[in-house]
Amino acid sequence: MSDLTVLCVTGWCRNGSTIIGNVLNEVPGFFHVGELHFLWRNSTGRGVNDLCGCGVPLTGCDIWSRVLPVGRPAGMSPDAHAATVIDRQRSRVRTRHTWRVLRRGLYDDEIRAHADLMGGVYRAAAERTGAHTIVDTTKIPGEAALLPYVPGITPYYVHLVRDPRAVAHSWREPKQYVYAMSAARSTAYWHGFNLASAAITRRFPERSTLLRYESFAADPAGTVDALLRLCGADPAGNPVRGRTVELNTNHTVTGNPDRFRTGTTVIRDRDDSWRRTLSRADRLAATALAQPLFARYGYRSAPRGADRLSPTSGSGR
Repeated sequence: MSDLTVLCVTGWCRNGSTIIGNVLNEVPGFFHVGELHFLWRNSTGRGVNDLCGCGVPLTGCDIWSRVLPVGRPAGMSPDAHAATVIDRQRSRVRTRHTWRVLRRGLYDDEIRAHADLMGGVYRAAAERTGAHTIVDTTKIPGEAALLPYVPGITPYYVHLVRDPRAVAHSWREPKQYVYAMSAARSTAYWHGFNLASAAITRRFPERSTLLRYESFAADPAGTVDALLRLCGADPAGNPVRGRTVELNTNHTVTGNPDRFRTGTTVIRDRDDSWRRTLSRADRLAATALAQPLFARYGYRSAPRGADRLSPTSGSGR
């Protein structure tokens, strides 16, 4: 049996991963699971939202209700199993654990158990949906770093970066089940998550790409073509026509609340609403705290569209 492909998106939150994942979900043979890391939290009331992208609770979804029992020891309740998984996630695969996982792999029984669980969950989701490629937009680098050690999985990585000022703008106000965060705090996370994501793509450059969200917004069809080629898929399955894609119901575990939107979707070519409404203090905080990655990823403080690059998708170096 050939390995299952997992296209893993890493980086900090509010970077556009939900729309990219849902676009890829329309490619034949692809299944976007959303932020799979939160499956056990959200299915037992510990998370912020218990709904699948299809609109029903995860425990009632035809896909996730069949996947959730995977790896649960006989006689253990769903709640107890979820608590065990969450404890492992906290102690073994948080962002700060990224470098340890890259260096040491399956270094103890707990992380081996988590790798086995993830492999079983990915395969069960693929069997249930007929997918050959799972798109996981969890974005937690510690868990992403574990994927090369997951049995039966061949991972590919997309290090997705978005202008930290746009990210700070997105965090300004709560959005349905998503809380708000200050510009300083969001940018501190932006810096840490991108450092950890870059460590992964440097380790596996032949299976990784660095993608700016602004490049996707500028050329969505070309970007999707490049992502399909990265993981060996046929670009003929690209669902984007110009700037438009038809989105059907998905089964994402969690993600941006926009994941519930379906139908004809136009991908905007500008990501500059932050220029009009983000305060000067927040702009300065985001720019300063993002250094030196701010410039490394091609962002500049100057206006007049200086933050837009030609649509490219390159190695994660």
